[in-house]
Amino acid sequence: MQSEFAAAKVNLYLHVTGKRADGYHLLDSLAVFPNVGDRLCAEPANELSLKLSGHFGNALAAEPDNLILRAARALAAECDVSTGARLRLEKHLPVASGIGGGSADAAAALRLLCRLWSIDPGGTTLVTIAGKLGADIPVCLASKPTRMQGIGEILSESPRFPECGMVLINPGVAVATPAVFKARTGDFIPAAALPKQWHDINALVANLQHTRNDLQSPAISLCPEIATVLAAIEADPECRLARMSGSGATCFGLFNDAITAEHAARRLYRQGWWVWGGGMHPAHLPDCPFNP
Repeated sequence: MQSEFAAAKVNLYLHVTGKRADGYHLLDSLAVFPNVGDRLCAEPANELSLKLSGHFGNALAAEPDNLILRAARALAAECDVSTGARLRLEKHLPVASGIGGGSADAAAALRLLCRLWSIDPGGTTLVTIAGKLGADIPVCLASKPTRMQGIGEILSESPRFPECGMVLINPGVAVATPAVFKARTGDFIPAAALPKQWHDINALVANLQHTRNDLQSPAISLCPEIATVLAAIEADPECRLARMSGSGATCFGLFNDAITAEHAARRLYRQGWWVWGGGMHPAHLPDCPFNP
């Protein structure tokens, strides 16, 4: 059996820069991938199937419309694969939480099945398949810090990151992305000004303070628990910056390093909250989020 790590996607900022004629909003965002996520396993089989496990496995259904199975079918059709795969997802990330769990799982499925089926459709084809499945899936294919623009399809290199840690907290409430966009008011704002690199976390935080998440206020209007989470993170003495990720309800805090973030996660845990703390870049399958 082979396996693949599906790292969470965190938006350090999210500017709504415009709106297309078809109703899709234009965005500017910086996505990073901390060392926490789901795990997808696969083994050869005659047909495609999916089994769910993990803390949040019950929140999903392994029906044919599951994004992992849709990704598998799309890849098989593109590459003329006639065999199947027995897939198993260990779901550790909360569902509908603004950290790209479903997109990361679909991207992991594409990477994993390319190995299992011994196929190489090429990077451009894989990105095209991913983009047809969801706007966030292309950036999750590489799972490395990346700037996202357009509706998510325009990807460019991120500034070089310094060492830092991150805490993620979800209050246990799902937030629907369409509802958050519908609740948004106000003008569009320009794309952020980013340097080529940040030499240390002080420079990173100073730059990010000139950015924002345009969906944070409308998300709070729909889910007041987000404000409670942000207040808790901001009150931690070691926190350098606190903000909501994506359309919520997960919020993050930046810390000086992974160890400091791990300690903060233990301090910040509350009953009913999903809490994780650690490093910014996935290097290995992580431990499960802290839940005493």
